[in-house]
Amino acid sequence: MSNIAGKAYAMNVVTPSHPLRTWANRGLFMVARCLPQQLGGLLGLSLIHFARWVIIKRDQWPDLGQGKQDLQNDYMLFCSNFNGTWDQYIDAFSDGIPNGLDLFWYSALKYPKSIPVTGFKNYITFNQIMTAYYYNATPGAAQRDVKTSLRARRAVEELAAAHATQSPEEFAETYRKTVLSVQGCFGDPGFGPVASLNTERADQNRAALIRRLHTIHEQERVKEVA
Repeated sequence: MSNIAGKAYAMNVVTPSHPLRTWANRGLFMVARCLPQQLGGLLGLSLIHFARWVIIKRDQWPDLGQGKQDLQNDYMLFCSNFNGTWDQYIDAFSDGIPNGLDLFWYSALKYPKSIPVTGFKNYITFNQIMTAYYYNATPGAAQRDVKTSLRARRAVEELAAAHATQSPEEFAETYRKTVLSVQGCFGDPGFGPVASLNTERADQNRAALIRRLHTIHEQERVKEVA
C-alpha cells in the first residue's frame, strides 16, 4: 500500500503560497528554531518519527527533464513519518499544536486553519501526494518500540554484569526486579497502520462485493473447463 512501511506512514503535503507572503513564513521558521520550546506540543507526540516544513521558491524546482517551470506561487513542502492511522495523526496535530500549525501554514493559499479539524483534514487530503516508494530502516518497530528495545538491551547487559559478580540467590532477586522494570518493553512488531478510518470502512464495505465477484469468476472458470 502507498505511504506505508511496516508500522510507519509517510506523509508528503505540497501547498501553494503567495510569493509576497512566504517571507513571513521564513521568519516564523527562524523563530521556531531559536525557541524550540514553542514546539513542546509537537515534541510531546511520541507517534511522530520526523516532521519538517520546507519552503520551495517558484524558481527552485529541479529540472528533471520536464523543462523550466513557469509558476505563479511558491510552495510549502511538509514531510512527516509517524505511527498509527492518518486520522489519529491529524487529530493529534490539531489538538497538540493548533496555533503552531496555523503559523507554519500561514502563507498557504486557502488554508482553513487547524480547528475545526474537518476542514483541516480536507485541506491535507486535497494537497497530499502519495508516496509510491517508502524506505524504513525499522519497518516493524514504532518509535516507542525502538526506545523500549534499547532499554531492554541495557537491562540485559546489566544482568550479564550482575551474573558475573553475584551469588545465585542475589542474581535471582536482581533478575526478578529487572524483568519487572522492563516488562512493558516487549512490543509487538510487524503490523502496519490503517491508512485512515475511511479507508478501513471502505475496504469493509467492498469486501462482500469482492467475494461475490470472485465466486462468479470461479463459476465461469469451472464452466469453461467443463
